[in-house]
Amino acid sequence: MAIRQIREYGDEILRKKSREVDVVDDKIRELLDDMLETMHKYNGVGLAAPQVGILKRVVVIDLYDDNGPLKLVNPKIVKQKGKQEVEEGCLSFPNQYAKMIRPEEIVAEALNEKGEKIKIKAKGLLAQAICHEIDHLDGVLFIDNMLPGTLEYVEPKED
Repeated sequence: MAIRQIREYGDEILRKKSREVDVVDDKIRELLDDMLETMHKYNGVGLAAPQVGILKRVVVIDLYDDNGPLKLVNPKIVKQKGKQEVEEGCLSFPNQYAKMIRPEEIVAEALNEKGEKIKIKAKGLLAQAICHEIDHLDGVLFIDNMLPGTLEYVEPKED
C-alpha cells in the first residue's frame, strides 16, 4: 500500500468526469487500498479516485465505526429520501467547510472489491459521504452546492 498525493482545488482533474471500471482486478484493489491508507493518513471520511489523480469511478468511505470502511466501485444512487442540512469539508479543500443540503437517506448500488454487486442503505453521515464522493466522480465539488455565504476557513490545530 502507498500514500497517494491528494489533488487540491484548482487541479483540473477534479472537474473531470470519471470512467466506469470494467473489471475489478488486482490493480483496482491496490488503488482502493492506497486510497484508504491515504484517506486515513489525512483523517478523511471519504476519498474519490479523482482526488488522487485517477479518473475511475472508485471511492472509499470510513466513518470509523464498527462497520469498518467501504470500498465502492461504480457507485450510483438509486433512491433518495428527505433532506438534511450538513456541514461538509473535503480533503481537496484543506481546512475549509461549508453548509449544504444533502438527502437524509439514500440507497446506492456498487461493486465491492471482489467485483460483487452490493446495495447500501444509508442515512445521516454515511448518506452524506456517499453523495459527496459520487459528486467527485462527476467532477462536482462541494463548493458547487454549498449554501451561499457559508464557506469558512478553519485554522488548523497545532499537534
